[in-house]
Amino acid sequence: MKDKLHFLTTVSLKRKMKTKWFLIANIILALIICAVINIDSIITFFGGDFNKIRKIYIIDETKESYEMLKEQIHLNSINFSGEEESDFEVILSEKSSDEALAIVEEEKEAYVFVVKPNEETVLDVTLLSDGYIDAIDYQLLSTAVNNTKTSLAIQKSNLTEEELNRLYSKIEIKRIYLDENKKTEDENMEMIMTAVFPIIILPFFMLSLFLVQMIGAEVNDEKTTRGMEIIISNVSPKVHFFSKVIAGNVFIVFQGALLLLYAGIGIGMRHLIGGGSVMNILGGEVGNVVTNVMGANAFGKLLYIIPFALILMLLTFLAYSLLAGILASMTTNTEDFQQLQTPIVIISLVGYYLAMMAGVFNGAIFIRVFSYVPLISAILSPTLLILGQVGIIDVLISIVIMVGTICLLIKYGLKIYKVGILNYSSKDLWKKMFKALKN
Repeated sequence: MKDKLHFLTTVSLKRKMKTKWFLIANIILALIICAVINIDSIITFFGGDFNKIRKIYIIDETKESYEMLKEQIHLNSINFSGEEESDFEVILSEKSSDEALAIVEEEKEAYVFVVKPNEETVLDVTLLSDGYIDAIDYQLLSTAVNNTKTSLAIQKSNLTEEELNRLYSKIEIKRIYLDENKKTEDENMEMIMTAVFPIIILPFFMLSLFLVQMIGAEVNDEKTTRGMEIIISNVSPKVHFFSKVIAGNVFIVFQGALLLLYAGIGIGMRHLIGGGSVMNILGGEVGNVVTNVMGANAFGKLLYIIPFALILMLLTFLAYSLLAGILASMTTNTEDFQQLQTPIVIISLVGYYLAMMAGVFNGAIFIRVFSYVPLISAILSPTLLILGQVGIIDVLISIVIMVGTICLLIKYGLKIYKVGILNYSSKDLWKKMFKALKN
């Protein structure tokens, strides 16, 4: 039995790995992952304006706004990008407001501010550009203008220098938590979950769906070509069933390891070409928060979260493969199987979106209950553990429930598989499944 299981598993793996499709697909995946990790360097190499300095001309008819506006633009740019230098070059123009249009016509990529005094609103500001302005740039410039207006209004209020210093002094907020287990870094975890975690869990989500589709397609292919009759005449349905499950899981784990390898190569390339931290791709503010939190707090958490997450993922892969094999045995073609796998896809999507929105629920009972649900606990339970909404005991419960689900799938699913594997009729599929369970 072991020899036959080993033989069928090896044949199934060779059908998946020793193909041109597998080689080409992984080459494309490697190129895409490395390109995404180094996207900013690629844009710059091909002449993009990722780090291009944009010129801003200011026509200051107030004779007192230029320095403030310049400082605010630089400050906002540095705070957002996380870089040491501003993305803008601010220039005081000696031309009149009537000549502002000529500046834009001469330098198409430049922006021009026309600043005039206004008794009611302090400033009257006009922004000229050749085309649309990037939404982020516009927000930065708008904030700079409003801050400048506020500063001028305060200065004109005849306040003393001491009063002005008190107004402009920065306040450092001190946090005190009644719960000694709470930390400042934990408050930033929601931002990390929103910006980073979807990228991390997406490969697991895609590999799960790919595993289901792959096993279903292979079983249906053997049934369509009538090769199933030859195979089952030499081995038992049980051996055939487990060979598909083992081969599918080995392949998916191997493919997942390759994805991690490609990511490592991409990060290595980024350091070699001087692209800086990967977090820079997320943007200055988000990237800085992620870097600080990961360095200060999350590393210790990951030491015990990663093992639990890996165990849940491997168990979930096993459950998905068992379920896919059971459903595929009752169908005669790929079209029928795609209809049966729709509930699996919906369950996976529910888990994916719940994990993305986990921070919103703030430890609600129903989200904790969902973290126990098989097939989605591998995504949801580690997410809630990172956010502190569940504990180790809850994750262990999820693992136990997942193991129990696998045992049930093996016990009752094998009965369905034995009946359905040589069934070539797509009529009354569900009746046949329930009949097989009764028998």
